[in-house]
Amino acid sequence: MQTVFVRPERCIGCRQCEFACAVEHSHSRTPSGAAWEEPRPKPRIHVDPGPWLNSSFPSKCRHCDPAPCEAACLTGALQRDTEHDLVLIEESKCIACATCAMVCAFDAVTFHRHGNGHLPAVTAIKCDGCIDRLQHSRAPACVEACKTGALVFGEINDLIAADRERQSAASLRAVQPVSPDNVAAWRGWGRAATAVAEGVSHGNKSF
Repeated sequence: MQTVFVRPERCIGCRQCEFACAVEHSHSRTPSGAAWEEPRPKPRIHVDPGPWLNSSFPSKCRHCDPAPCEAACLTGALQRDTEHDLVLIEESKCIACATCAMVCAFDAVTFHRHGNGHLPAVTAIKCDGCIDRLQHSRAPACVEACKTGALVFGEINDLIAADRERQSAASLRAVQPVSPDNVAAWRGWGRAATAVAEGVSHGNKSF
């Protein structure tokens, strides 16, 4: 299954992913055109502050399986696209009851007013995985916009394996090589400590 993998340690909070997402979901799909649309397009990904200074986390829909939002939807507006394994919203069926938002464990569902040439209506919005881009073999807009590698796209198991390998390599680089002299010194200290311990256990106070 292909998905967006988040590496929070690389996120610098630039919010370029939010901007790219909003533009991708605008009518014009251009930065200059999106700025003048009414209502203005809103991003489906949200960069939230992290637990410490200068840390942040790109938060988005995980497209859970099974998805609580899909199960809770009263009108059937939330349905899974089986080809790309994405939970999508059919806006024409959404009544903005907020049931999906209440059961979402990741606060990934928000609400936005849509025009689309009809009477404005508020509906739920969430990440749709940039399904239009996926159908043309393109990565999601947020991933394409991320310059630090905090967001990557691919097969989930491959991404996890690559991240595990990267962490292992970083751990090995952090380990300093031990010289033979240090090994000999530590062994000498060990022998001395053992001798002291044996002397104490036998009541020998000559040491």
